[in-house]
Amino acid sequence: MKNLKKIELHVHLDGSMSLELASKLANLPISVLKEKMLAPSKSLNLKDYLTKFTFPLSLMQTRENLELVARDLVKQLENDHVIYAEIRFAPFFHTKEGLSLEEVIESVLKGLKNEKVKTNLILCLMRGLEKEKNLQVIEVAKKYLKKGVVALDLAGDEKQYPLKNYLNLLKIVQKENIPLTVHAGETGLSDLKDILKLDVKRIGHGVFSIYDENILKEIKNKNILLEICPTSNIQTNAFKIYQDHPILKLYQKNIDIAINTDNRTVSNITLNQEYQKLNKYFSFQKADFDRINRNAINYTFLSSKEKIDLLEEFLKND
Repeated sequence: MKNLKKIELHVHLDGSMSLELASKLANLPISVLKEKMLAPSKSLNLKDYLTKFTFPLSLMQTRENLELVARDLVKQLENDHVIYAEIRFAPFFHTKEGLSLEEVIESVLKGLKNEKVKTNLILCLMRGLEKEKNLQVIEVAKKYLKKGVVALDLAGDEKQYPLKNYLNLLKIVQKENIPLTVHAGETGLSDLKDILKLDVKRIGHGVFSIYDENILKEIKNKNILLEICPTSNIQTNAFKIYQDHPILKLYQKNIDIAINTDNRTVSNITLNQEYQKLNKYFSFQKADFDRINRNAINYTFLSSKEKIDLLEEFLKND
């Protein structure tokens, strides 16, 4: 799996700080950090899983540290033979010690610069964050659009903060012509019904669509890609065991999917390991992974020219 070229469209910066880097920044042993940063193989729910972001976020409040975390993630992507990634994070969570949103974004972009792995940023609006702060993130996204930022996302606990409360906010995003992906259908169906009222081409997770044929039909008819993160979905208790995950059923129904880690450290997973699991439990083969990745290129938030260039890179023999 290691030698397969890969595209990753759903990976969180703050959930992917390596234990090694965290150990250097916090001056704590890795054994202590595992307790703070790794989710158990089975959390109570998504809300419980999200508590593992608190500690890494506390270390990501300076320009230097943000740059280091971004550089650290690029190394992880390179080890997974990822040739293109869209990395997401919520810039407002990194302003607690006085950084501006611009300083946060520029620090991360500086750390992401790398010749071997092409990357772009998706900025997260957050459920539970004051509307005024989310509006500021929309404004800063406009400033950096096509300058390292390619889209906006809405993330957070969908059960505590239903999507219906954020539809007006997302309509503002679409009026500004900013590309959009939204976390929905990670823990239930109601958010999926609401997100389909908007014109989106990608949904973060979306796995609960398997329980509603009408929603599946609409996703297929509208050519929407589901950014699927199997290991994360097991940990958040969306499904009991890996074999219960609907990824194979969705793939067999010709739903467009991408395979992702979600949070490399919180979920203690690499993309290589995720591919190995899919091969082991669902018999996904190289041809399946190639097809999924080629299709994922079509759903990147890149220009048509950049998509063609990326496809050429993907097809090129190393």
